[in-house]
Amino acid sequence: MGAVRGVLLDESLLFFDAGSGNFYLPPGSMTLLRRLQYSKLRVGFCYQKDVLQQKEIFLKQTAASYSFDCISLRGSHARNSFNESLPDWHADGEICFYVTSRKDETLFGKLQNRGWKIVCIGVERGGTMDKELLFIDQLEELLITVCSFSKKVMHCMPVLIVGYVMKPSREEDFAKRGAFPMYPTQNGLLFVPLTFELPLAPQIQEVDVILHKATDEILSIDPDYCLDFPKGIAFSRGMQELERSIQDHPNCCIIDPLNNIYPLLDRHKIQQILLGLQDLNVNDQCRLRAPQFLKVGNLHEPSLRDRLLEANLSFPLIVKPQIACGVADAHNMALVFRFEDFMDLPVPLPAILQEYVDHGSLIFKFYVLGDKVFHAVKKSMPNASFLLSASEKRGSAPIMFNSLKSLPVATEDQVSAGGLKAAKQSLDVELVNKAAKWLRNQLGLTIFGFDVVIQEVSGDHVIVDLNYLPTFKEVPDSDAVPAFWDAIKSTYDLRKAN
Repeated sequence: MGAVRGVLLDESLLFFDAGSGNFYLPPGSMTLLRRLQYSKLRVGFCYQKDVLQQKEIFLKQTAASYSFDCISLRGSHARNSFNESLPDWHADGEICFYVTSRKDETLFGKLQNRGWKIVCIGVERGGTMDKELLFIDQLEELLITVCSFSKKVMHCMPVLIVGYVMKPSREEDFAKRGAFPMYPTQNGLLFVPLTFELPLAPQIQEVDVILHKATDEILSIDPDYCLDFPKGIAFSRGMQELERSIQDHPNCCIIDPLNNIYPLLDRHKIQQILLGLQDLNVNDQCRLRAPQFLKVGNLHEPSLRDRLLEANLSFPLIVKPQIACGVADAHNMALVFRFEDFMDLPVPLPAILQEYVDHGSLIFKFYVLGDKVFHAVKKSMPNASFLLSASEKRGSAPIMFNSLKSLPVATEDQVSAGGLKAAKQSLDVELVNKAAKWLRNQLGLTIFGFDVVIQEVSGDHVIVDLNYLPTFKEVPDSDAVPAFWDAIKSTYDLRKAN
């Protein structure tokens, strides 16, 4: 028997009547439909003969906006409409779910004769057909019910359920690319969101792998504990419950363990890790290195000039918060051109002072997905001379920016001669791939990214940033998504073998 291929939703589950002929989708329904939209399942609405015309119009408009089917069971043509629509929904051996909050044994019997499975939500048990039906209490349980049923009935290949936790915008980035299907991938993965709206323990019992972006669930970080994470990290209540549930289910594979993530929350720790890159350098090759840096707790300390000299740092410098992510101001940075710029600089402390590398306004984004490495080139900040000119036009003030929202990206005339083509020719892919493998071993991570800039004149390859579970949106979906699935499956297989 095959996996669940389609889900037909009775309209009574989703749409609320606001009165005066107006209807709306509550937030929970909108979230469900958005997830089903990118699930690789066929999805449709079904409505009965007593639906008002205004509601029918709303149903059809909503279905069209999500590219779903909309099937009428109304009046004398209901039987024909139903019979004409359903045969296209699934092939022999596949299953479709009819999901409803109404008990209609006549309809259920017709559907079951076609190989459909009936899911009743909030319906009291008690009837001759109960043993053939699936009962759940809430709409939020539907997606994990779909995946669990598919895993149970799939006999042609082993199937793993991957439960994921991340903020909605990140989830949508992955889902739109087809990375989170609820129909099995070619290597047997099903993806389902873990919801904090329901108890987590029963959900975790159903999944084999947990994929998380734990930093999305950080409420605050105490900078006094930067060197002693997880102390000082305040997670959401949902994430705290997830941590406890994971401890109670040691056989569940976590991608990746929280202890492996913590170093990437601390820019000072990241810089210390990157210092190990020097061991990868050999003669007659461009040099792979970390940027020069200095950690400071006070930008007004009397010895700061001497410490800058000792760290081999000269202006301009980027000032970055030591906390790398998970809090609102982690990406608030400054570019300073003189010592006086440190006065009243609104960058959270402690901070990292990092050399600014002139790199022709181009940056290479590297993505590590298991044992596969991809890269793309993007425009970046311009060389220091352009930034200094911009600063002088504003009274020689430091340049403040948010690296996620307001990065001062170079214009076309600020990109070095030769542009993208010359930059690609100067990149030593083999050397950086070696660094990727080294970092994977050092960090113990399955999916991560890092940024490389090539210093003008010297040709040094400088790794300036590391991050966990990026969306790798610069890599074509046809390459990145299968590699993403393979990375998850390979990590699961490896950990189960050990």
